[in-house]
Amino acid sequence: MMEFMKKAMDWILEKEQEAAKNCHASPEDVDKQIAMIEEKKADLEKKYTEEIKEFEHILNRLHTIKAASLKCHVKN
Repeated sequence: MMEFMKKAMDWILEKEQEAAKNCHASPEDVDKQIAMIEEKKADLEKKYTEEIKEFEHILNRLHTIKAASLKCHVKN
């Protein structure tokens, strides 16, 4: 599905580029599209960063748990 979406987006962008070359694309419309994509990108980057922090937290806890369990197994 993702590959289909990429191909569809590439096709749309090719058509937009052709329209721009033929003076049929409004710079204002392109600016709106740019702003929309930049906003979505910023949202994804924020979400990605937050999720990475959560994974780091979980990994740190798991390493602490593993260290504690290793101490028990070394004593036996």
